[in-house]
Amino acid sequence: MLGVDLGPGVRAGFTTRDGGVSPAPWDSLDLGLLVGDDPDRVRENRARVAAWAGAPVAWATQVHGAAVHVVRGTGDAAGDSVGEVDGLVSAVPGTAVAVLVADCVPVLLADPVAGVVGAAHAGRRGLAGGVVQATLAAMVAAGADPARVRAAVGPAISGARYEVPTALQREVAAAVPGTACTTVDGTPGLDLPAGVAGVLRAAGVTDVLLTGWCTATDPRFFSHRRAQRAGTTTGRSAAVVALSNV
Repeated sequence: MLGVDLGPGVRAGFTTRDGGVSPAPWDSLDLGLLVGDDPDRVRENRARVAAWAGAPVAWATQVHGAAVHVVRGTGDAAGDSVGEVDGLVSAVPGTAVAVLVADCVPVLLADPVAGVVGAAHAGRRGLAGGVVQATLAAMVAAGADPARVRAAVGPAISGARYEVPTALQREVAAAVPGTACTTVDGTPGLDLPAGVAGVLRAAGVTDVLLTGWCTATDPRFFSHRRAQRAGTTTGRSAAVVALSNV
């Protein structure tokens, strides 16, 4: 687990592939229930993440949309999924929220003063559709102030490695300025982490950490695109943020 500092009373971090029980090609800390891995192994891996977080974790099924689930109690962390959403928010002490990724951008958010945390899964469609703004809005409705929110933009495919058709690049860049870029091969690309950071800053969040880890080139992380090129499948990493009981 790669921890990040989002303030007192908050535990936050991004998982790597290490520390789990799953065999290849999901080795080893696979947290996805929909990628062909044995569900019992995934649940054991999730239990290990919850132990690190120090709180039960509310998981969701990501669908590349902009819907947000607000945790109402520890019961939300009792099952495999709270539903098909790409943003989760909690103001309940002793709970954690998580999103699953394997190239898309995981975003962790916290207002430690208000005691509100959030996590967003910002893939190309979700980012263009406003998932980051929707997650932040749900946090504000729970008492957060964007000026106090601390954000961490986690491991994701970098713009240098995310090649897309020119028409798609223009479409996404029109919705999210700052995403258009050129790949290492000189082709049109999308820099989704930069787009996320731009959206957050435009919404009033000034404390934004860009981790800069590229899932397509860094073997510590699961990568859907890398697995596709190799003709195989892969697991899912998580971004997790927890509120202390204290």
